[in-house]
Amino acid sequence: MRNSLVTMRRERALFLLLLLLLLHLHHHICASKEEQEHVCPPSSCGKITNISYPFRLKGDPEKCGNKRYELGCENNVTVLYLYSAKYHVEAINYKNYTVRVVDPALQLHNCSSLPLRSLSRSNFSDTYDYYTDPYQAGLSSYENREYLIFEHIVFLSCNHSVRENGKFVKTEECVKWDSKGYAYAVGGDLKAADMEVGCDIKLVAPTSLRTFNNHSYTSMHWSLAYGFEISWVQLACDNYCPDGFCYFDSASQNLDCRKGLLGAAILAAGLMKI
Repeated sequence: MRNSLVTMRRERALFLLLLLLLLHLHHHICASKEEQEHVCPPSSCGKITNISYPFRLKGDPEKCGNKRYELGCENNVTVLYLYSAKYHVEAINYKNYTVRVVDPALQLHNCSSLPLRSLSRSNFSDTYDYYTDPYQAGLSSYENREYLIFEHIVFLSCNHSVRENGKFVKTEECVKWDSKGYAYAVGGDLKAADMEVGCDIKLVAPTSLRTFNNHSYTSMHWSLAYGFEISWVQLACDNYCPDGFCYFDSASQNLDCRKGLLGAAILAAGLMKI
């Protein structure tokens, strides 16, 4: 009797594993068909000449690209609309699923220029594990959630001088928030322990140029003018991995969902041992 139950459980586990593999194959076929239906010759606007799936240019035929990734072309400049704000597109990287954008108010040789609005990782839904937005702040889905593709520069206004805090870089020659106060910028995330009494955060801006000098505001400003990357890895994962266990492997520069299938295999193997 026990041997019969063990055999039934093994058969059920094998069936489950086979079903998962078939679903995986079916999803890849469907995703491939979906992408093929939305593939058109690349569009171009200004210096961005490779606008293709999932992106589309406003005015392209309806079948081209994904509507959630529609770009505009204004005065021969490719623009991306993100959280009710407009950004200039500097580059699109289809190999690692990122697009680099910059706030149009930033001017490379004008250190007084600032982004029009604050933007940080908290604006993106993947920060809270809910992938509801077209773009993500990280390159990994479900794995390595802390990996961001940009970091922050935080601007502060203080009512007193903060000379003893080496993270605070003076910006008065370029940026001053209050005629009676002191203006600073901090490269990277500002921890609670770094916050000074009498200082207020005025602006948070992202950059993907991680080589800037944390002790030079000129270097910080150049990094802001370089722009920041955002990712559409979740869409790529939805097309690539049926079970959702998907991440971008920075070493191989490929999507990987083997861990999801491996997890299913381990589960099946465990059932066979029962």
